[in-house]
Amino acid sequence: MLSPIVLSHVTPRSLVPLCFGAVRVKPGGSLTARFSSEMAAFRKAFSEAKHIAIITGAGVSAESGIPTYRGAAGQWRKWKAQDLATPEAFSRNPSRVWEFYHYRREMTLIREPNAAHHAIAECEARLSRQGRSVVVITQNIDGLHQRATSKHVLELHGSLFRTRCVSCGKVSANHRSPICDSLKGKGSPDPDVADANIPVINLPRCEDNNCNGLLRPDVIWFGETLDSNVLTPVEKELEICDLCLVVGTSSIVYPAAMFGPQVASRGIPVAEFNIKSTPNTSYFTYHIQGPCGTTLPAALARHNSEVI
Repeated sequence: MLSPIVLSHVTPRSLVPLCFGAVRVKPGGSLTARFSSEMAAFRKAFSEAKHIAIITGAGVSAESGIPTYRGAAGQWRKWKAQDLATPEAFSRNPSRVWEFYHYRREMTLIREPNAAHHAIAECEARLSRQGRSVVVITQNIDGLHQRATSKHVLELHGSLFRTRCVSCGKVSANHRSPICDSLKGKGSPDPDVADANIPVINLPRCEDNNCNGLLRPDVIWFGETLDSNVLTPVEKELEICDLCLVVGTSSIVYPAAMFGPQVASRGIPVAEFNIKSTPNTSYFTYHIQGPCGTTLPAALARHNSEVI
């Protein structure tokens, strides 16, 4: 079983199991030919798979216009996103952190699932009628997989649209816009905008049995332990899958970055879909390069061997 795991950016590469026997396209030849060869090989593996695990990262949602919060794009005002996504940041300045998450919630509400989200959802629905399964293991907190009608989604890092009370611990779905009156019109990412400095009593509060405790986003922040109620089913799905896709993830946020290589170490085919190579590319059976909204619909389309 997975022991308690803390969300972090990097881990020594030696901690990731080595993968042997990966089938790689030989260097040389045109990019188009290499792409076609990889896709054809993947499609054969896809046609034979009964339990498919799809691990998704920020690159999938980026194609819907949601920032990845990496590099130069990872700034909100003058802070890096990862400096706000910590328990310490929330303890020091809950108003600032709530402004940041209010901005993310409001932006996400006006975005739509893209072709990659829809391809995954359609694949899950289609294969379920054939007695085959698809599970989405996502690092994303935007809910776009569910809005695309995916049913079997495991959210590693929580959800923007749930809250957790810091007093009583109650977790609740929350799609209010704005989440509270005091945040209306707040949260601009402009570096010249000053903090709103909203009094804590006016930030989102718990409504359960007159608790009135301060609410926080129900997301996993850096330095926090991932929820065992999510990790346990994730572990099970990774143990039974006979095909794994790693889609739109940088492979630098752990523990999710370990999942693909761990599956590959069992001799299970793993396909990476990304716009570029990642630190884990060499572990995987297939690397299919390009925008996920272009490559996934083709990769997950009905195979000619399917009868339903």
